[in-house]
Amino acid sequence: MAEQRKMRLGAFFSGSGGNMASWRHPSAVPDGAVNLEYYQGMTRKAEAAKLDFVFFGDGLYISEKSHPNFLVRFEPLTLLAALAMDTTNIGLAATLSTTYSDPYTVARQFSSIDHLSNGRAGWNIVTSPLEGSAANYNKPEHPQHDLRYRMAGEFVEITKGLWDSWEDDAFIRNKESGVFIDPSKMHRLDHKGEFYSVQGPLNISRSKQGAPVLIQAGSSEAGRCFAAKVADAIFTGQATSADAAGFYKDIKTRAKEAGRDPGEVLILPGCSPIVGDTPEEAEAKYQEIANLVVIDDALNYLGRYFNDMDFSPYDLDEPFPDLGDFGRNGWESTTDRIKQVAKEENLTLREMAIRSTTPRNEFIGTPTQVADTMQSWFEKNAADGFMLVPSVLPQGFNDFVDHVLPILKERGLFRTEYESDTLRGNLGLPKPENRYSKQAGEKNA
Repeated sequence: MAEQRKMRLGAFFSGSGGNMASWRHPSAVPDGAVNLEYYQGMTRKAEAAKLDFVFFGDGLYISEKSHPNFLVRFEPLTLLAALAMDTTNIGLAATLSTTYSDPYTVARQFSSIDHLSNGRAGWNIVTSPLEGSAANYNKPEHPQHDLRYRMAGEFVEITKGLWDSWEDDAFIRNKESGVFIDPSKMHRLDHKGEFYSVQGPLNISRSKQGAPVLIQAGSSEAGRCFAAKVADAIFTGQATSADAAGFYKDIKTRAKEAGRDPGEVLILPGCSPIVGDTPEEAEAKYQEIANLVVIDDALNYLGRYFNDMDFSPYDLDEPFPDLGDFGRNGWESTTDRIKQVAKEENLTLREMAIRSTTPRNEFIGTPTQVADTMQSWFEKNAADGFMLVPSVLPQGFNDFVDHVLPILKERGLFRTEYESDTLRGNLGLPKPENRYSKQAGEKNA
């Protein structure tokens, strides 16, 4: 009898929560975004619950209109290093931009985290949507959307190549003979491409899991192509099971066409559970969170997706304005979805602004209802698992772990113990073979 397929679960920890006014909630920790003890406590709880990984976002540009959790926050790889010392099995994933970084440095940073955590690192690859980022990095302008993805494609291939600089058995370290390495198993990349020139080799060996897990969250056409080619896991944002199933099928098809095993490309829709003892209590919790947001802040939050657009000249109670292609050099798929939803549902600017800060989803209800919905998405091939994005932390996360997760475990949908001590192992992903070892094996075959 075949073993029951298991969900994969990550937890997105962003300060006081995903809602921009979450810091105002009675249970919130307002300085959570820069509170190490707070993050340690939630990460320990996630590990005790046997979640696959915890995840930390990042951004490279802020203004006075930014989400409060974004105004001050840890540089995420530094945070991962601290959490690596405090955990044993749970994966540790963070965002880093290809547009404003260097491949050699990134390869070195994530490989170091992978060694410090003994094979539990994950990299969320982003191209940075905010145009203001360029001014912080001595750049004359922010690259166009599709150009950023072309750059990212080359960037990631270089990074993967650098992670293969050393074959797994390259380090001999024989004290008696005085032989430290086998030089035939050290490899220079010697990459000269459209955007980058990198010689190598990397000055750190391969990790226990071979290479960090690659995560991606693009949903635009360019983002989907990129993710299907390189990502091990894809964090996506469909609001309904039908939309998620369509995305799931599309990515799996693209992955197969790219010569990959679709089963090794995990689709993890965002899940923002709001849990109550009764449906009415869950709905009351949703309304409480939604009502924390004042309209000016909601407009600022919405405007951030459109490169800090000022919506104040528009009438709040008129239909959402026709913005044409404005905003498509930032969060392209997000701005397209906002415009589509506003048109289809005939929403006013006020309604769309509030919706953007506190979106409704299908994961609001009693523990059994939330578990049923997750199981339905999972079994209908709309998800391989979920990225938990609680609106308010730690309450939303605690409610899920304490009340919903036990139901999923009882149904055999989620593990009760870790299967591995690496992130790849727990996600059911194989250790990537070193390209040079593979070539040598093929020659000797």
